[in-house]
Amino acid sequence: QVQLVDSGGGSVQAGGSLRLSCAASVRTFRNYAMGWFRQAPGKEREFVASISWSGNSKDYADSVKGRFTISRDNTNSAYLQMNNLKPEDTAVYYCNAEDAFTGSAYWGQGTQVTVSS
Repeated sequence: QVQLVDSGGGSVQAGGSLRLSCAASVRTFRNYAMGWFRQAPGKEREFVASISWSGNSKDYADSVKGRFTISRDNTNSAYLQMNNLKPEDTAVYYCNAEDAFTGSAYWGQGTQVTVSS
């Protein structure tokens, strides 16, 4: 059973930074591509960023390019460094893990990010 625990959310002013963390309880972390999604009130969940199992390939939503950076390490963790935050970044952020072999997807519980102007 895959378990993901998101953390690092909080409240910041516009222009501030936050770093989200996702701790994955999996047998072989490198079998999973990792990603971050977010859902604002009244809106659908949307893609934010992803990183391949090797860490060599990264993808970002246009709205966060140049401000957010996704990474992963050998401690079964993924991160989302968020700089120059804007009020429109306010949302619940969810960690996602996708099994490269089966395509199964797993979600964290979410962490709230609130950016005030």
